[in-house]
Amino acid sequence: MRGKTLMIQGTASSVGKSILCAAFLRILKQDGYRAAPFKAQNMALNSFVTRDGREMGRAQVTQAQAAGVEPDVRMNPVLLKPTGDRRSQVIVEGRAVGNMTAMEYHRYKPELRQKIREIYDALENDYDYVVIEGAGSPAEINLREGDIVNMSMAKAADAPVILVGDINLGGVFASLLGTVMLLTEEERKRVKGVIINKFRGDVRILEPGLRMLEERIHIPVLGVVPWMDVEIEDEDSVTERFHRAAGQGDLDIAVVRLRHISNFTDFQALTLQPGVRVRYAERPGELESADIILLPGTKNTIEDLMDLRNRGLDAPIIRHARRGGMVMGICGGYQMLGQVLRDPEHVESNVPEAAGLGLLDMEVTFASEKYTAQSVGTVESDVDWLTDLRGMNVDGYEIHAGHNAFGPECHPWLTVRGQVDGVSNPEGNVLGSYLHGLFDDGQFFAALAAHARRMKGITGEVQKALTMEEFREREFDRLAETVRASVDMEAIYRILRGEC
Repeated sequence: MRGKTLMIQGTASSVGKSILCAAFLRILKQDGYRAAPFKAQNMALNSFVTRDGREMGRAQVTQAQAAGVEPDVRMNPVLLKPTGDRRSQVIVEGRAVGNMTAMEYHRYKPELRQKIREIYDALENDYDYVVIEGAGSPAEINLREGDIVNMSMAKAADAPVILVGDINLGGVFASLLGTVMLLTEEERKRVKGVIINKFRGDVRILEPGLRMLEERIHIPVLGVVPWMDVEIEDEDSVTERFHRAAGQGDLDIAVVRLRHISNFTDFQALTLQPGVRVRYAERPGELESADIILLPGTKNTIEDLMDLRNRGLDAPIIRHARRGGMVMGICGGYQMLGQVLRDPEHVESNVPEAAGLGLLDMEVTFASEKYTAQSVGTVESDVDWLTDLRGMNVDGYEIHAGHNAFGPECHPWLTVRGQVDGVSNPEGNVLGSYLHGLFDDGQFFAALAAHARRMKGITGEVQKALTMEEFREREFDRLAETVRASVDMEAIYRILRGEC
Protein backbone atom coordinates (compact mmCIF):
# COMPACT_ATOMS: atom_id res chain seq x y z
CA MET A 1 0.00 0.00 0.00
CA ARG A 2 1.55 3.18 -1.24
CA GLY A 3 0.90 5.42 1.76
CA LYS A 4 -1.36 8.12 0.42
CA THR A 5 -4.78 7.30 1.76
CA LEU A 6 -6.94 5.84 4.53
CA MET A 7 -10.36 4.24 4.16
CA ILE A 8 -13.02 4.10 6.87
CA GLN A 9 -15.52 1.25 6.54
CA GLY A 10 -18.20 0.14 8.98
CA THR A 11 -20.03 -2.94 10.14
CA ALA A 12 -23.35 -1.29 9.15
CA SER A 13 -24.90 2.00 8.13
CA SER A 14 -24.91 4.84 10.68
CA VAL A 15 -22.05 3.49 12.81
CA GLY A 16 -20.26 6.85 12.60
CA LYS A 17 -18.09 6.54 9.47
CA SER A 18 -18.87 10.05 8.26
CA ILE A 19 -18.08 11.76 11.54
CA LEU A 20 -14.84 9.80 12.05
CA CYS A 21 -13.74 10.74 8.54
CA ALA A 22 -14.41 14.37 9.46
CA ALA A 23 -12.39 13.94 12.66
CA PHE A 24 -9.34 12.48 10.89
CA LEU A 25 -9.51 15.19 8.21
CA ARG A 26 -9.56 17.93 10.87
CA ILE A 27 -6.63 16.29 12.66
CA LEU A 28 -4.65 16.17 9.39
CA LYS A 29 -5.43 19.85 8.84
CA GLN A 30 -4.31 20.71 12.36
CA ASP A 31 -1.08 18.78 11.77
CA GLY A 32 -0.27 20.79 8.65
CA TYR A 33 -1.40 18.45 5.89
CA ARG A 34 -3.63 19.18 2.92
CA ALA A 35 -6.23 16.38 2.89
CA ALA A 36 -9.46 15.65 1.08
CA PRO A 37 -12.48 13.40 1.64
CA PHE A 38 -13.78 10.91 -0.93
CA LYS A 39 -16.84 8.69 -1.18
CA ALA A 40 -17.38 6.93 -4.49
CA GLN A 41 -21.14 6.67 -4.13
CA ASN A 42 -23.44 8.40 -1.68
CA MET A 43 -27.18 8.00 -1.20
CA ALA A 44 -28.75 11.08 0.35
CA LEU A 45 -31.37 13.74 -0.16
CA ASN A 46 -29.20 16.21 1.73
CA SER A 47 -27.07 17.67 -1.05
CA PHE A 48 -25.01 20.77 -1.76
CA VAL A 49 -24.02 22.80 -4.82
CA THR A 50 -20.33 23.50 -5.43
CA ARG A 51 -18.90 26.78 -6.65
CA ASP A 52 -19.06 25.54 -10.25
CA GLY A 53 -22.75 24.61 -9.94
CA ARG A 54 -22.43 20.85 -9.45
CA GLU A 55 -24.31 18.75 -6.91
CA MET A 56 -22.70 16.49 -4.30
CA GLY A 57 -23.55 14.78 -1.02
CA ARG A 58 -23.60 16.92 2.09
CA ALA A 59 -21.47 14.51 4.12
CA GLN A 60 -18.43 15.07 1.91
CA VAL A 61 -19.05 18.82 2.00
CA THR A 62 -18.94 18.69 5.81
CA GLN A 63 -15.76 16.61 5.64
CA ALA A 64 -14.17 19.10 3.22
CA GLN A 65 -15.04 21.90 5.65
CA ALA A 66 -13.40 19.91 8.44
CA ALA A 67 -10.29 19.61 6.26
CA GLY A 68 -10.38 23.32 5.48
CA VAL A 69 -10.63 22.80 1.70
CA GLU A 70 -13.14 23.84 -0.93
CA PRO A 71 -15.87 21.23 -1.59
CA ASP A 72 -15.16 19.59 -4.96
CA VAL A 73 -17.55 17.27 -6.80
CA ARG A 74 -14.64 14.86 -7.29
CA MET A 75 -14.99 14.09 -3.58
CA ASN A 76 -18.37 12.43 -4.29
CA PRO A 77 -18.53 11.41 -7.97
CA VAL A 78 -21.83 9.49 -7.70
CA LEU A 79 -24.85 10.71 -5.72
CA LEU A 80 -28.15 8.82 -5.56
CA LYS A 81 -31.24 10.80 -4.54
CA PRO A 82 -34.17 8.46 -3.79
CA THR A 83 -37.53 9.35 -5.29
CA GLY A 84 -40.97 8.20 -4.18
CA ASP A 85 -41.43 5.45 -6.77
CA ARG A 86 -38.60 3.06 -5.75
CA ARG A 87 -36.24 4.81 -8.11
CA SER A 88 -33.34 7.15 -7.55
CA GLN A 89 -32.08 10.14 -9.44
CA VAL A 90 -28.51 9.28 -10.43
CA ILE A 91 -26.06 12.19 -10.34
CA VAL A 92 -22.61 11.63 -11.84
CA GLU A 93 -19.90 14.25 -11.50
CA GLY A 94 -22.50 16.66 -10.19
CA ARG A 95 -24.99 16.33 -13.07
CA ALA A 96 -28.19 14.28 -13.16
CA VAL A 97 -28.03 11.49 -15.76
CA GLY A 98 -31.54 10.11 -15.15
CA ASN A 99 -33.81 8.17 -12.78
CA MET A 100 -33.12 4.45 -12.34
CA THR A 101 -34.52 1.46 -10.49
CA ALA A 102 -32.13 -0.60 -8.35
CA MET A 103 -31.69 -3.16 -11.15
CA GLU A 104 -31.14 -0.48 -13.79
CA TYR A 105 -28.49 1.13 -11.63
CA HIS A 106 -26.87 -2.25 -10.95
CA ARG A 107 -26.47 -2.73 -14.72
CA TYR A 108 -25.04 0.80 -15.02
CA LYS A 109 -22.37 0.32 -12.34
CA PRO A 110 -19.70 -1.32 -14.55
CA GLU A 111 -19.72 1.82 -16.69
CA LEU A 112 -19.07 3.89 -13.55
CA ARG A 113 -16.20 1.86 -12.12
CA GLN A 114 -13.44 3.14 -14.42
CA LYS A 115 -14.80 6.70 -14.26
CA ILE A 116 -14.69 6.64 -10.45
CA ARG A 117 -11.11 5.34 -10.53
CA GLU A 118 -10.02 8.17 -12.85
CA ILE A 119 -11.76 10.79 -10.70
CA TYR A 120 -10.15 9.40 -7.55
CA ASP A 121 -6.66 9.38 -9.11
CA ALA A 122 -7.05 13.02 -10.16
CA LEU A 123 -8.18 14.02 -6.66
CA GLU A 124 -5.38 12.09 -4.97
CA ASN A 125 -2.76 13.88 -7.06
CA ASP A 126 -3.89 17.25 -5.64
CA TYR A 127 -3.60 16.38 -1.93
CA ASP A 128 -1.17 15.02 0.64
CA TYR A 129 -3.74 12.49 1.87
CA VAL A 130 -7.24 11.32 1.01
CA VAL A 131 -9.64 9.90 3.61
CA ILE A 132 -12.15 7.60 1.89
CA GLU A 133 -15.53 6.70 3.35
CA GLY A 134 -17.27 3.42 2.61
CA ALA A 135 -21.02 2.83 2.58
CA GLY A 136 -23.07 0.43 4.68
CA SER A 137 -21.02 -2.71 5.27
CA PRO A 138 -18.39 -4.48 3.15
CA ALA A 139 -19.82 -7.78 4.42
CA GLU A 140 -22.97 -7.58 2.24
CA ILE A 141 -21.70 -10.54 0.23
CA ASN A 142 -24.68 -10.49 -2.13
CA LEU A 143 -23.56 -7.02 -3.28
CA ARG A 144 -19.86 -7.80 -3.67
CA GLU A 145 -20.03 -8.35 -7.44
CA GLY A 146 -21.37 -4.84 -8.11
CA ASP A 147 -19.43 -3.08 -5.35
CA ILE A 148 -17.99 0.32 -6.27
CA VAL A 149 -17.81 1.92 -2.84
CA ASN A 150 -16.31 -0.50 -0.28
CA MET A 151 -13.58 -3.11 -0.81
CA SER A 152 -13.62 -2.61 -4.57
CA MET A 153 -12.81 1.06 -3.97
CA ALA A 154 -10.16 0.15 -1.39
CA LYS A 155 -8.47 -2.07 -3.98
CA ALA A 156 -8.70 0.60 -6.71
CA ALA A 157 -7.10 3.19 -4.40
CA ASP A 158 -4.72 0.65 -2.82
CA ALA A 159 -6.06 1.91 0.51
CA PRO A 160 -5.65 0.44 3.99
CA VAL A 161 -8.96 0.06 5.84
CA ILE A 162 -10.06 0.91 9.37
CA LEU A 163 -13.24 -0.97 10.35
CA VAL A 164 -15.68 0.82 12.67
CA GLY A 165 -18.32 -0.77 14.89
CA ASP A 166 -21.08 1.00 16.84
CA ILE A 167 -21.29 -0.29 20.42
CA ASN A 168 -24.43 1.75 21.02
CA LEU A 169 -26.31 -0.60 18.66
CA GLY A 170 -25.34 -3.64 20.77
CA GLY A 171 -23.41 -6.71 19.67
CA VAL A 172 -20.36 -4.76 18.57
CA PHE A 173 -17.88 -7.63 19.05
CA ALA A 174 -20.04 -10.03 17.06
CA SER A 175 -20.55 -7.47 14.28
CA LEU A 176 -16.82 -6.74 14.01
CA LEU A 177 -15.88 -10.42 14.10
CA GLY A 178 -18.62 -11.38 11.65
CA THR A 179 -17.69 -8.62 9.21
CA VAL A 180 -14.03 -9.64 9.19
CA MET A 181 -14.89 -13.33 8.76
CA LEU A 182 -17.12 -12.60 5.74
CA LEU A 183 -14.34 -10.77 3.92
CA THR A 184 -12.10 -12.60 1.47
CA GLU A 185 -8.52 -13.29 2.50
CA GLU A 186 -7.30 -10.46 0.24
CA GLU A 187 -9.84 -8.05 1.75
CA ARG A 188 -8.92 -9.01 5.32
CA LYS A 189 -5.29 -8.12 4.61
CA ARG A 190 -6.41 -4.56 3.88
CA VAL A 191 -8.00 -4.14 7.34
CA LYS A 192 -5.25 -2.62 9.48
CA GLY A 193 -7.28 -1.80 12.57
CA VAL A 194 -10.70 -1.56 14.15
CA ILE A 195 -12.33 1.23 16.13
CA ILE A 196 -15.26 0.88 18.50
CA ASN A 197 -17.44 3.95 18.33
CA LYS A 198 -20.12 5.63 20.50
CA PHE A 199 -19.11 4.07 23.83
CA ARG A 200 -20.74 5.31 27.04
CA GLY A 201 -18.92 4.36 30.21
CA ASP A 202 -15.52 3.29 31.56
CA VAL A 203 -13.39 1.80 28.77
CA ARG A 204 -11.71 -0.54 31.30
CA ILE A 205 -14.91 -2.60 31.29
CA LEU A 206 -14.32 -3.37 27.62
CA GLU A 207 -10.71 -4.51 27.94
CA PRO A 208 -11.33 -8.30 28.22
CA GLY A 209 -13.55 -8.11 25.14
CA LEU A 210 -10.99 -6.06 23.24
CA ARG A 211 -8.25 -8.62 23.94
CA MET A 212 -10.49 -11.51 22.89
CA LEU A 213 -11.50 -9.71 19.70
CA GLU A 214 -7.87 -9.07 18.73
CA GLU A 215 -7.05 -12.75 19.35
CA ARG A 216 -9.92 -13.84 17.08
CA ILE A 217 -9.44 -11.43 14.16
CA HIS A 218 -5.66 -10.81 14.42
CA ILE A 219 -6.26 -7.10 13.81
CA PRO A 220 -5.44 -4.46 16.45
CA VAL A 221 -8.10 -2.36 18.17
CA LEU A 222 -6.89 1.20 17.59
CA GLY A 223 -9.25 2.90 19.98
CA VAL A 224 -12.63 3.22 21.68
CA VAL A 225 -14.28 6.52 20.80
CA PRO A 226 -16.80 7.80 23.35
CA TRP A 227 -20.27 8.99 22.54
CA MET A 228 -19.67 12.51 21.22
CA ASP A 229 -22.13 15.28 21.81
CA VAL A 230 -20.97 17.31 18.82
CA GLU A 231 -23.32 19.04 16.39
CA ILE A 232 -21.96 18.07 12.99
CA GLU A 233 -24.40 18.34 10.10
CA ASP A 234 -26.15 15.03 9.47
CA GLU A 235 -25.99 13.18 6.19
CA ASP A 236 -29.61 12.20 5.76
CA SER A 237 -32.97 11.49 7.35
CA VAL A 238 -31.47 8.88 9.72
CA THR A 239 -30.63 11.87 11.88
CA GLU A 240 -31.80 11.90 15.49
CA ARG A 241 -32.53 15.64 15.43
CA PHE A 242 -36.04 15.01 14.03
CA HIS A 243 -37.03 13.47 17.35
CA ARG A 244 -35.85 16.14 19.78
CA ALA A 245 -36.18 19.86 20.27
CA ALA A 246 -33.07 22.02 20.20
CA GLY A 247 -32.50 25.27 22.04
CA GLN A 248 -34.55 27.10 24.64
CA GLY A 249 -36.38 30.38 24.61
CA ASP A 250 -39.50 32.39 24.10
CA LEU A 251 -39.78 31.79 20.34
CA ASP A 252 -41.15 28.43 19.16
CA ILE A 253 -40.05 27.35 15.66
CA ALA A 254 -41.79 24.34 14.08
CA VAL A 255 -40.22 22.74 10.99
CA VAL A 256 -42.76 20.55 9.20
CA ARG A 257 -41.41 17.00 8.91
CA LEU A 258 -42.03 16.08 5.28
CA ARG A 259 -41.91 12.49 4.17
CA HIS A 260 -39.07 13.08 1.67
CA ILE A 261 -37.48 15.99 3.48
CA SER A 262 -34.24 17.21 1.91
CA ASN A 263 -31.58 19.76 2.85
CA PHE A 264 -32.83 19.90 6.43
CA THR A 265 -29.41 21.30 7.30
CA ASP A 266 -30.99 24.64 6.31
CA PHE A 267 -32.42 24.74 9.83
CA GLN A 268 -29.42 23.74 11.94
CA ALA A 269 -28.35 27.39 12.07
CA LEU A 270 -31.61 28.26 13.82
CA THR A 271 -30.54 26.29 16.88
CA LEU A 272 -27.68 28.76 17.32
CA GLN A 273 -30.07 31.67 17.74
CA PRO A 274 -30.48 32.78 21.37
CA GLY A 275 -34.02 32.54 22.76
CA VAL A 276 -35.21 30.09 20.08
CA ARG A 277 -36.59 26.57 20.39
CA VAL A 278 -36.52 24.52 17.17
CA ARG A 279 -38.44 21.28 16.72
CA TYR A 280 -39.78 19.07 13.90
CA ALA A 281 -43.56 18.65 13.72
CA GLU A 282 -45.27 15.52 12.37
CA ARG A 283 -48.82 15.93 13.75
CA PRO A 284 -51.36 18.77 13.47
CA GLY A 285 -51.37 19.53 17.19
CA GLU A 286 -47.61 20.11 17.13
CA LEU A 287 -48.13 23.17 14.91
CA GLU A 288 -50.77 24.93 17.01
CA SER A 289 -48.38 26.64 19.45
CA ALA A 290 -45.70 27.58 16.92
CA ASP A 291 -44.66 31.21 16.41
CA ILE A 292 -42.98 30.47 13.07
CA ILE A 293 -43.78 27.51 10.81
CA LEU A 294 -41.12 26.48 8.30
CA LEU A 295 -41.71 24.23 5.28
CA PRO A 296 -38.45 22.57 4.16
CA GLY A 297 -37.26 21.28 0.82
CA THR A 298 -38.29 17.91 -0.60
CA LYS A 299 -37.33 15.69 -3.53
CA ASN A 300 -41.05 14.86 -4.12
CA THR A 301 -42.94 18.12 -3.73
CA ILE A 302 -46.39 17.07 -4.96
CA GLU A 303 -46.35 13.71 -3.17
CA ASP A 304 -45.21 15.32 0.07
CA LEU A 305 -47.90 17.99 -0.30
CA MET A 306 -50.54 15.26 -0.65
CA ASP A 307 -49.08 13.40 2.33
CA LEU A 308 -49.10 16.64 4.34
CA ARG A 309 -52.84 16.95 3.61
CA ASN A 310 -53.48 13.30 4.45
CA ARG A 311 -51.90 13.89 7.88
CA GLY A 312 -54.03 16.98 8.45
CA LEU A 313 -51.07 19.32 8.61
CA ASP A 314 -52.39 21.72 5.97
CA ALA A 315 -55.23 23.14 8.11
CA PRO A 316 -53.08 24.40 11.04
CA ILE A 317 -50.54 25.91 8.61
CA ILE A 318 -53.30 27.81 6.79
CA ARG A 319 -54.97 28.88 10.06
CA HIS A 320 -51.65 30.12 11.40
CA ALA A 321 -51.04 32.20 8.27
CA ARG A 322 -54.60 33.59 8.18
CA ARG A 323 -54.17 34.76 11.79
CA GLY A 324 -51.05 36.67 10.77
CA GLY A 325 -48.55 34.09 11.99
CA MET A 326 -45.21 33.70 10.21
CA VAL A 327 -44.94 30.92 7.60
CA MET A 328 -41.88 30.44 5.41
CA GLY A 329 -41.03 27.82 2.78
CA ILE A 330 -37.65 26.89 1.31
CA CYS A 331 -37.41 25.36 -2.18
CA GLY A 332 -40.07 22.61 -2.31
CA GLY A 333 -41.73 24.08 0.78
CA TYR A 334 -41.85 27.42 -1.04
CA GLN A 335 -43.54 25.76 -4.03
CA MET A 336 -46.18 24.21 -1.77
CA LEU A 337 -47.29 27.68 -0.64
CA GLY A 338 -48.61 28.54 -4.11
CA GLN A 339 -52.03 28.09 -5.71
CA VAL A 340 -51.27 25.13 -7.97
CA LEU A 341 -48.33 22.84 -8.78
CA ARG A 342 -48.09 21.25 -12.24
CA ASP A 343 -45.81 18.41 -13.31
CA PRO A 344 -46.73 17.72 -16.97
CA GLU A 345 -43.45 15.90 -17.67
CA HIS A 346 -43.68 13.82 -14.45
CA VAL A 347 -40.36 15.19 -13.26
CA GLU A 348 -41.10 14.55 -9.57
CA SER A 349 -44.39 12.69 -9.50
CA ASN A 350 -46.94 10.66 -11.43
CA VAL A 351 -49.53 13.26 -10.38
CA PRO A 352 -49.79 15.87 -13.18
CA GLU A 353 -51.35 18.63 -11.06
CA ALA A 354 -52.18 19.41 -7.44
CA ALA A 355 -53.63 22.35 -5.55
CA GLY A 356 -51.13 24.16 -3.33
CA LEU A 357 -51.77 25.60 0.11
CA GLY A 358 -53.00 28.82 -1.50
CA LEU A 359 -50.98 31.15 0.72
CA LEU A 360 -49.01 32.78 -2.11
CA ASP A 361 -50.41 34.06 -5.40
CA MET A 362 -48.24 31.94 -7.69
CA GLU A 363 -48.29 28.80 -9.81
CA VAL A 364 -45.41 26.35 -10.18
CA THR A 365 -44.61 24.20 -13.23
CA PHE A 366 -41.90 21.57 -12.94
CA ALA A 367 -39.43 21.07 -15.77
CA SER A 368 -36.93 18.30 -16.48
CA GLU A 369 -33.90 20.59 -16.34
CA LYS A 370 -32.57 21.05 -12.82
CA TYR A 371 -31.04 24.38 -11.84
CA THR A 372 -28.04 24.17 -9.51
CA ALA A 373 -25.90 27.14 -8.51
CA GLN A 374 -24.32 28.97 -5.60
CA SER A 375 -26.07 32.32 -5.30
CA VAL A 376 -26.15 35.60 -3.43
CA GLY A 377 -29.60 37.04 -2.82
CA THR A 378 -30.48 40.65 -2.05
CA VAL A 379 -33.52 41.65 -0.01
CA GLU A 380 -35.63 44.11 -2.01
CA SER A 381 -39.13 44.58 -0.62
CA ASP A 382 -41.66 47.27 0.12
CA VAL A 383 -43.73 44.99 2.40
CA ASP A 384 -44.06 45.54 6.16
CA TRP A 385 -41.04 44.45 8.22
CA LEU A 386 -39.03 43.43 5.16
CA THR A 387 -38.54 47.07 4.16
CA ASP A 388 -36.08 47.44 7.05
CA LEU A 389 -33.88 44.74 5.47
CA ARG A 390 -33.59 46.25 2.01
CA GLY A 391 -30.07 45.84 0.66
CA MET A 392 -29.22 42.91 2.96
CA ASN A 393 -27.31 40.13 1.16
CA VAL A 394 -27.74 36.43 1.96
CA ASP A 395 -25.55 33.64 0.58
CA GLY A 396 -26.80 30.19 -0.35
CA TYR A 397 -27.30 27.70 -3.14
CA GLU A 398 -30.17 26.60 -5.35
CA ILE A 399 -31.30 23.10 -6.40
CA HIS A 400 -34.70 23.12 -8.08
CA ALA A 401 -36.57 22.14 -11.22
CA GLY A 402 -39.54 24.49 -11.13
CA HIS A 403 -40.63 27.72 -12.80
CA ASN A 404 -42.93 30.14 -10.97
CA ALA A 405 -45.64 32.34 -12.47
CA PHE A 406 -46.55 35.18 -10.09
CA GLY A 407 -49.95 36.85 -9.66
CA PRO A 408 -50.60 40.46 -8.62
CA GLU A 409 -50.78 39.59 -4.90
CA CYS A 410 -47.19 38.31 -4.90
CA HIS A 411 -44.54 40.76 -3.72
CA PRO A 412 -40.89 40.05 -4.56
CA TRP A 413 -38.69 40.17 -1.48
CA LEU A 414 -35.49 38.43 -2.62
CA THR A 415 -33.67 38.75 -5.94
CA VAL A 416 -30.72 36.77 -7.30
CA ARG A 417 -28.84 38.12 -10.31
CA GLY A 418 -31.70 40.53 -10.88
CA GLN A 419 -34.30 37.74 -10.99
CA VAL A 420 -37.03 37.11 -8.41
CA ASP A 421 -35.97 34.26 -6.12
CA GLY A 422 -38.51 34.74 -3.35
CA VAL A 423 -41.91 36.35 -2.86
CA SER A 424 -44.23 37.20 0.03
CA ASN A 425 -47.92 37.85 0.46
CA PRO A 426 -49.05 41.51 0.77
CA GLU A 427 -48.95 41.33 4.59
CA GLY A 428 -45.39 39.96 4.69
CA ASN A 429 -46.17 37.07 7.04
CA VAL A 430 -45.99 34.34 4.37
CA LEU A 431 -42.84 34.15 2.28
CA GLY A 432 -40.64 31.69 0.47
CA SER A 433 -37.38 31.35 -1.41
CA TYR A 434 -35.40 28.83 -3.45
CA LEU A 435 -32.22 29.78 -1.60
CA HIS A 436 -30.87 27.02 0.65
CA GLY A 437 -28.56 28.21 3.43
CA LEU A 438 -30.05 31.69 3.75
CA PHE A 439 -30.17 31.26 7.54
CA ASP A 440 -26.50 30.27 7.89
CA ASP A 441 -24.98 33.65 8.72
CA GLY A 442 -27.78 34.32 11.25
CA GLN A 443 -28.46 37.83 9.97
CA PHE A 444 -31.71 37.23 8.10
CA PHE A 445 -33.19 34.89 10.68
CA ALA A 446 -32.34 37.31 13.50
CA ALA A 447 -34.51 39.89 11.73
CA LEU A 448 -37.29 37.34 11.17
CA ALA A 449 -37.15 36.29 14.84
CA ALA A 450 -37.15 39.92 16.02
CA HIS A 451 -40.31 40.56 13.98
CA ALA A 452 -41.99 37.46 15.43
CA ARG A 453 -41.08 38.62 18.96
CA ARG A 454 -42.61 42.04 18.33
CA MET A 455 -45.78 40.30 17.17
CA LYS A 456 -45.85 38.46 20.52
CA GLY A 457 -45.16 41.63 22.47
CA ILE A 458 -41.75 40.46 23.65
CA THR A 459 -39.18 43.18 24.16
CA GLY A 460 -35.55 43.26 25.18
CA GLU A 461 -32.13 42.75 23.64
CA VAL A 462 -31.16 39.33 22.29
CA GLN A 463 -27.58 38.12 22.37
CA LYS A 464 -25.83 37.89 18.99
CA ALA A 465 -25.70 34.34 17.63
CA LEU A 466 -22.75 32.47 16.19
CA THR A 467 -22.68 32.06 12.43
CA MET A 468 -22.77 28.50 11.07
CA GLU A 469 -19.16 28.86 9.95
CA GLU A 470 -18.03 29.84 13.45
CA PHE A 471 -20.08 27.04 14.97
CA ARG A 472 -18.73 24.40 12.57
CA GLU A 473 -15.13 25.38 13.28
CA ARG A 474 -15.70 25.05 17.02
CA GLU A 475 -17.37 21.66 16.65
CA PHE A 476 -14.71 20.30 14.29
CA ASP A 477 -12.02 21.18 16.82
CA ARG A 478 -13.99 19.56 19.64
CA LEU A 479 -14.43 16.46 17.50
CA ALA A 480 -10.73 16.26 16.68
CA GLU A 481 -9.77 16.70 20.34
CA THR A 482 -12.00 13.79 21.39
CA VAL A 483 -10.75 11.45 18.67
CA ARG A 484 -7.09 12.31 19.30
CA ALA A 485 -7.55 11.41 22.96
CA SER A 486 -9.23 8.06 22.29
CA VAL A 487 -7.48 6.67 19.19
CA ASP A 488 -3.84 5.62 18.68
CA MET A 489 -2.93 8.41 16.26
CA GLU A 490 0.68 7.17 15.92
CA ALA A 491 -0.72 3.93 14.53
CA ILE A 492 -3.12 5.85 12.26
CA TYR A 493 -0.19 7.79 10.79
CA ARG A 494 1.80 4.59 10.23
CA ILE A 495 -1.17 3.18 8.36
CA LEU A 496 -1.56 6.40 6.35
CA ARG A 497 2.11 6.26 5.36
CA GLY A 498 1.80 2.63 4.27
CA GLU A 499 4.18 1.38 6.98
CA CYS A 500 1.91 -1.43 8.20
